[in-house]
Order: sequence, then structure tokens, then C-alpha cells
Amino acid sequence: NFMSDNKKINEDDLKVLHLVHTNPEISQRGIAQQMGFSLGKVNYCIKALTEVGFIKLQNFSKSKNKPGYLYVLTPKGIKEKTILTKRFLQIKQLEYEKLYNYFNGNK
Repeated sequence: NFMSDNKKINEDDLKVLHLVHTNPEISQRGIAQQMGFSLGKVNYCIKALTEVGFIKLQNFSKSKNKPGYLYVLTPKGIKEKTILTKRFLQIKQLEYEKLYNYFNGNK
């Protein structure tokens, strides 16, 4: 079931998921700078996304003596990113409509 699996995935996690998908070699520090998040918050998001199996850490060799790592979206992560994005956009649309109606007297 989608909900039981992804209860702890929130909008910030989704933003991190999008960023990682487009920049697999980005560091947690890089994510923090791009998102304006603390390093601790990024670490928490990455941990949550890894726990539900949306991303995994993959080692690769940058050079002979400098290993690096990539954040790779799993097939499940790619599929759920689309579903979650759609859901968040629907929620935002509803919030916008409520606010619009409120401020325009259409309560």
C-alpha cells in the first residue's frame, strides 16, 4: 500500500529526490546549499528516502585513490517520485483554490 510505505516522505524529501535524480553525484553538502537546508536535515531526508527504498548509495571510482559515491534512484523511487509529485501538486492546487476563494469572498 502506497500510504503505509511512504508516510514519512514529505515535500522536503521529494525536493531532495528531484535534486538527486538530476544530479546523482551531488554531495549532501551540495544538496544542503541548493535547498537551503541544514546538513542534518539533508542527512535525515536521505536516510528516509533510503529506508523506503527510493534511493541507494552507489560507489564509483572518481580517480585511482579517490572513491566517490552516487545517489541512485531505484525503479521504485522513480515511479513513486512521479506519484508523489502529482499528489503534492494536487494538494498545492487545493490549498491555492481555498486561499483564492477565501480572499475573494467565495467561502
